[in-house]
Amino acid sequence: MSSQTNLTLGILELDEGLTADSPTFAPREGSLFHPATFNRPVVAEMVEGALAEVIIPGDASLETACVAAAKRLVARGAGVITADCGFFIRHQQSISAAVNVPVVTSSLLLIPALLRQLAPRRKLAVLTADSRHCSEDLLGIENPADRRRVVVGGIEGGVYIRNALARPFIRTDVDQIEREVDERIAQLRAEHPDIAMILFECTGFPIVADALRSKTGLPIYDITDLCKLTLASVSSRV
Repeated sequence: MSSQTNLTLGILELDEGLTADSPTFAPREGSLFHPATFNRPVVAEMVEGALAEVIIPGDASLETACVAAAKRLVARGAGVITADCGFFIRHQQSISAAVNVPVVTSSLLLIPALLRQLAPRRKLAVLTADSRHCSEDLLGIENPADRRRVVVGGIEGGVYIRNALARPFIRTDVDQIEREVDERIAQLRAEHPDIAMILFECTGFPIVADALRSKTGLPIYDITDLCKLTLASVSSRV
């Protein structure tokens, strides 16, 4: 009989520029890497060269490394593949064409479906680590009327993105992440009172999603929600 118990999630991991002497960090509750997030095995493969400062603005030369890492994940038993940065969506098509398992590189893939959940006059806010690089082609919206219903905001210039770009990598406190994202949401809602739903592009934000759902009173989606949906749709072979 097929079961989902042992279905493995494969994660394309950022190259944080860590060395053997670098500190290792325990996965945070609610993150892609925490064992309780999906209640199933998780494996990761680093995408060589995928430093934050490279993957965020985009670099077509990463495609080969992304595909190679995805194939390694499948060889290790991954039944679904995701990524540790929403900007990996630039390589979604190449990765999905190279492997025979579902690939969900970014929560941005949810945008068309989320817009259809909302009343026509309501808006979706997309929260990203750096809105300067969350370009139109990543949103997947062709209808101009739908595009007007999507508001993009980022926390560029804050401590979180500064730490992500630091070498060696610096881990930002959860309270700091929550504060920066909360403040940006408040700004966006002041400018756009018709925001009725929020999507977190950044894979670092799910650890504060529950707290901000309570604060904002709004539905908030992130990459872990997309992964859970995809995992639930696939049966493992046991």
